[in-house]
Amino acid sequence: MKYRKLGKTGLEVSVIGVGTWQFGGEWGRAYRQDEVDAILDRAAEHGINLIDTAECYGDHVSEALIGDYLSRRDRSRWIVATKFGHHFHGFMDRTWDSSLTGVEAQLEKSLRALRTDVVDLYQFHSGSDEDFQRPELWTMLQRQKALGKVRHLGISIASKGGPLQAEQAQRAGAEVLQVVYNRLERRAERDFFPSAREHGLGILARVPLASGFLSGKYVNFKSFPANDARSTFDQDKFQRWVSEVEEIRKMEVPAGVAMSQWALAWCLKNPLVSAVIPGSRDVGQLEANADAVKLVEG
Repeated sequence: MKYRKLGKTGLEVSVIGVGTWQFGGEWGRAYRQDEVDAILDRAAEHGINLIDTAECYGDHVSEALIGDYLSRRDRSRWIVATKFGHHFHGFMDRTWDSSLTGVEAQLEKSLRALRTDVVDLYQFHSGSDEDFQRPELWTMLQRQKALGKVRHLGISIASKGGPLQAEQAQRAGAEVLQVVYNRLERRAERDFFPSAREHGLGILARVPLASGFLSGKYVNFKSFPANDARSTFDQDKFQRWVSEVEEIRKMEVPAGVAMSQWALAWCLKNPLVSAVIPGSRDVGQLEANADAVKLVEG
């Protein structure tokens, strides 16, 4: 495994992390504890040390599965990132709550679910610019840092979010940006990377495989099943991606290289990207993702 500094946090993160939305049950199936244990154990064997989860991947369900795992392993070897801002009510049904009491309650629930005393990275989760620009929220979060419940603050910017949150991240006390970034979606290079470069912010690239399309396996894509979160996304865009991915495969992916591994390494070619956080449905996908490090220089 290779490691990079996560901005100015001082954290050394594995360039391949583990995204865990799937553990919350919205990617076509529920997960048992033994399945989560197997995925995370294999991640540890590959030297991965970064887990990214959220309060609304299920109602703290993903966090609870991770917490059960951590309670039986060495917590100190893991960098655990989670998020705040949403209440989960059911499949793709969330409400936003960034009230001070609401966020404090969410943090306490996350700490209990994760069975830990401290979150290494606590991230504002796809909220509006209006909610982001509330100084009292960030003052409260700094207080949580002072209490030792949070080590570092970050911003997970909404898929369609603009540059304002990146531009004002340092002022708010955030040190990390989590953004959508992959070979098919490069807006982050224009809207977020300049602020990261200027202020020394770490970048976590989510959806690095473009919802699985950059694995190259959706050649005959029709639609996702109703119990898969991707069924609620822009299906017309997915249809366009099928032909784009095939063109990329022909023109850019070296012969004999797995497209998914190439796609993860493509994100990491940019030195601003500290880590990619692909989801892994099973141990096999985890291993394939981890092996992408062989294509990463430096």
